[in-house]
Amino acid sequence: MYDVRYHPLVEKDLEKLSNTIRIEVFKKIKKIRQSPELGQALGNKNGMNLSGLRKMYAAKKQIRIVYEIIDDIIVIKVLAIGKREKMQVYKEAEQRKQ
Repeated sequence: MYDVRYHPLVEKDLEKLSNTIRIEVFKKIKKIRQSPELGQALGNKNGMNLSGLRKMYAAKKQIRIVYEIIDDIIVIKVLAIGKREKMQVYKEAEQRKQ
């Protein structure tokens, strides 16, 4: 099983969500922790380089969880959680990937 670490700004992402959606997100993160390959691989998306990152949907595909698998230390690093509107969640993930 993988350890889960969060980008420091993910806490702010979670604060924007309702409690119901937050619970769903944590259930999905639990699934990611057990089988990280379940998420879809991301590549270039609207000119953003998201190579090496994966996404999983939550809340009936309204919310995306963008994460990175770091195999050498068996860690899942959650970079961003949020809605796809205007590709915002992917923009944040790209910036936080650095």
